[in-house]
Amino acid sequence: MNELKIAQVAPLYESVPPKLYGGTERVVSFLTEELVAQGHDVTLFASGDSKTSARLIPIGNESLRLNKNCEDQLVHHVGMLQRVLDKSHQFDVIHFHIDYLHFPLSRLLRLPHVTTLHGRLNIPDLRPFYDLYKDMPVISISHAQRKPLSDVRWVANVYHGITTDLFQPRYTQGQYLAFLGRVSPEKGLNRAIDIAIASGVPLKIAAKIDVSDRDFFERQIRKRLSHPLIEFIGEISESQKNDFLGNAMALLFPIDWEEPFGLVLIEALACGTPVVAWNRGSVPELIQSRRTGYIVTSEHEAVKAIHAIGAIDRKECRRAFEEQFTATRMASDYVAAYNRILESEKGILNLKVS
Repeated sequence: MNELKIAQVAPLYESVPPKLYGGTERVVSFLTEELVAQGHDVTLFASGDSKTSARLIPIGNESLRLNKNCEDQLVHHVGMLQRVLDKSHQFDVIHFHIDYLHFPLSRLLRLPHVTTLHGRLNIPDLRPFYDLYKDMPVISISHAQRKPLSDVRWVANVYHGITTDLFQPRYTQGQYLAFLGRVSPEKGLNRAIDIAIASGVPLKIAAKIDVSDRDFFERQIRKRLSHPLIEFIGEISESQKNDFLGNAMALLFPIDWEEPFGLVLIEALACGTPVVAWNRGSVPELIQSRRTGYIVTSEHEAVKAIHAIGAIDRKECRRAFEEQFTATRMASDYVAAYNRILESEKGILNLKVS
């Protein structure tokens, strides 16, 4: 494998890796560290409190969510773009994780680049924008994510991956259900609580409450927390996830939106913990019904799935993780995408949609 000089450009909202919640920044960390381990020369543009074995170009002293003095988050990202442009001649390829912010500059300067789109794409405002930038090479994190913008320049689909030693699997069935994520309407915490109560199984909730979701928490969640089966833990760190997920009977993932990729799904599988998930977004791509959990469409089905969860072999959950969702596989897929882009830019072959 030829060594590549790669720039990874991360969002600045959280450190890389994040100290608490932060899916995109966590994936960028796993990818960066694995690319270094595979022998590539990697430079990471990220907040100054990031930790990496790559060359770090720090942007500010700390991540923006933790910076109480930050009033304008956009200006920091624009400043980071200037730092990337100043050093762009040093890289074979620049891998952006900041959505479309760099598109005008990348097109104007003909930078060798690719962008992983980490978020939802079914926002009406995005359609006319991507009509202007159909030439931008982009990578999806699930095939379901592509559906609203199926005609843009998709160069690869790369599922997220995590390191195999991050979580140690637990093969004894736990006595509680787990919910891990954000307190927000689309994550379905209210539904998770109702399912747990209906099933008669305790639910432990490890969740972050954003300022924007505080009203939802007060209106829909707080009153439900008084039930004796429900325990609200709050936001947890990476080091706490293994015990939280690994000791659970199952992870509840009752989402109410087209989630592009649920990182917590593969974290649960790495712990050997099966999943009960709603049939939305990327779920059918990530969970194999009756092998790694159950895919459901109603609260009634979810309750039945919880009562049948003992039929799922927790060793199969871990095996499915190792087959599909490791950082090694993710990095190799990205390197293949980088090489296709570089070959295309040199005119050696026509880039094919994969």
